[in-house]
Amino acid sequence: MSRTAILLANLGSPDSTAVKDVRRYLNQFLMDERVIDVPYLLRLFLVKGVISPFRAHRSAKAYKTIWSEDGSPLIHTSKELAAAMDDQVDMPVYLCMRYGSPSTPEVLQAIQRENPDLEELLLFPLYPHYAMSSYETAVVHVKEEMKELGVGFRLKTVPPFYDHPAYINALSESIRPYVQKDYDLIMFSYHGIPERHVKKTDPSGQHCLKVENCCQVSADAHNYCYRHQVVRTTELVTEALQLPEEKVMYAFQSRLGRDPWLQPYTAKTLEELPGRGIKNMIICCPAFVSDCLETLEEIHEEGKEIFLEAGGKSFEAVPCLNLRPDWIMAMTDIMHTAQ
Repeated sequence: MSRTAILLANLGSPDSTAVKDVRRYLNQFLMDERVIDVPYLLRLFLVKGVISPFRAHRSAKAYKTIWSEDGSPLIHTSKELAAAMDDQVDMPVYLCMRYGSPSTPEVLQAIQRENPDLEELLLFPLYPHYAMSSYETAVVHVKEEMKELGVGFRLKTVPPFYDHPAYINALSESIRPYVQKDYDLIMFSYHGIPERHVKKTDPSGQHCLKVENCCQVSADAHNYCYRHQVVRTTELVTEALQLPEEKVMYAFQSRLGRDPWLQPYTAKTLEELPGRGIKNMIICCPAFVSDCLETLEEIHEEGKEIFLEAGGKSFEAVPCLNLRPDWIMAMTDIMHTAQ
């Protein structure tokens, strides 16, 4: 038996589109102190007293627009990805979700039960960029559950792969067919995070969002800076595809609450672009490796509607990497960067 196993980790999804399941999922997700980083009692009031009661119904309706016979697109694609990865490597591959099912504790128990001689677990968070509300919380959660279970194997973790050549190549090739035709702009839309999260993950506390052109000035903070990493991904794909810089921009979607988040905001920008003469656009979502609610509903449906109603003529959304063979091959290269 293999002495090493791989654990893929993704965000998660409700068990169904029923309001009760969506509410349960939202409560678990939003009660994470790395997602809404306020004191526990205030977070409890905000999530269960304000956000979840109202958002659950709206989110359930949104999930229904993307749900398929296989259930959640994110869960189904992630399972298929794990199976494809299992065919590529000579070690067992497992999948867990940070929130919802399959849960981290149950998957770790299965790993322990099915691999009694396991020496090493290679954790592969399916997040290209570092953020405390995605990559960091997934890694911390696995470590905490391993400690709780008292497992005997050691953990190695794949770092964010936002600039890994294999990821950049797969991402670029997924976009290439769309930029072969005429277009006015390609937008790289990344999941948004509050500005305070960027500052919190800066180990120096003196660089991120405090130094002019902070993302371009070399600093150790870049290893933990979401904004720098998405900027770098955009730059590398622009170079790989030789895109005209004046036709490229990045923006941030999925804002929650009133605090300042990273800007520009995707939805607001989509509404403004036709007025600036941008009529034909392409949009991609590099922060997500698998299509999910934030891409299929928020961008492919809602984003398209916003842009066209504002006067745009054509709106093409690039699918996520999903099950592309070059992405699966890229994963085998990326996993060797585990530390």
